[in-house]
Amino acid sequence: MSKKSLPRRNFIKKTAVGIAGAAVSVRATSSPLNAASYKRIIGANDRIHIGFLGCGARSQGHQNMVKGSEKDKNLAVVAICDIWKLNREKAAARCKQLFGTDVKQFKYSEEMLNMPELDAVMIATGDFQHAKLLAEVVRAGKDCYCEKPMADDVAEAKLAREAVLSSKQVVQMGSQWLSDPVQIRVRDMIRSGRLGQITKIEQAWNDNNHRWHDPNDPDVAAIREEDTDWNRWLLGKPYRPFDPWAYFEFRIFRDFSGGITSQWMSHAIGLVHFYTGTHIPDSMVANGGIFGWPDIRQNPDTFQALATFRDAKFLYSYCSSYANRFGDYTCIRGK
Repeated sequence: MSKKSLPRRNFIKKTAVGIAGAAVSVRATSSPLNAASYKRIIGANDRIHIGFLGCGARSQGHQNMVKGSEKDKNLAVVAICDIWKLNREKAAARCKQLFGTDVKQFKYSEEMLNMPELDAVMIATGDFQHAKLLAEVVRAGKDCYCEKPMADDVAEAKLAREAVLSSKQVVQMGSQWLSDPVQIRVRDMIRSGRLGQITKIEQAWNDNNHRWHDPNDPDVAAIREEDTDWNRWLLGKPYRPFDPWAYFEFRIFRDFSGGITSQWMSHAIGLVHFYTGTHIPDSMVANGGIFGWPDIRQNPDTFQALATFRDAKFLYSYCSSYANRFGDYTCIRGK
């Protein structure tokens, strides 16, 4: 690593918490096309140029995070990318409103990643697309903040992991709760021994609506197949005819998401790992079904799982119901 890149890394290390855990540290560009012009711009060598990959509702949250840290963290949004034309146009207009500058629009990720001035990418596409896109981003020499879950397929998770570990890029997953001061205090309390030996952690996280399905979804009504790229959206999944419901509500379809497991439970068990320093359960059983919302969904609206951590000697239980939200809690049982 060159001396020129050190200020940028140190800068980001000190300020990463400011964008809700999105630690995007980058190396100084060595592109001959840009180095000379960058030297003439005061502070340009430390400015982090960000692109948004996937421009739906979750990406708007990313845009808000960057806006909250834009000036004091020296960030600049330079590009947006989405295969749906309307999403691109809306995101570009929103970035203009938020940041006061025009951003470059791209339909395909490889086009955006060819920008030599681009330093970091924030991924907010469909769950099943995360791993392959993450690998593509780091191979292009860009740092990355990727929404959870990283993957819904073990082979693709290994693909992304190998790509990251064989690169020099900085990558962080979007489990923002791990940056929450409350959760850090819970972790510190457990590890201090104040609760004694932990034997069981229980989580019940509920809702009472047709989660992830809107019968009147305006995007479903607006999209036209010719305004996007359906084959690209599938990204290697078995072909099926264009389906706008799957396109926007992928979380309820088995081919594209684990539903409760990859959405809420991934956050929940991630906190358990954070508290206890554990990684993968030694055993797990689960059950559930579509009981409250028999609509177009394929993934359960009611779910329960039970896991054991043998070395750490505790039992873990998780459940969600989307037909009744009474009694949400997380209970940590220590001796």
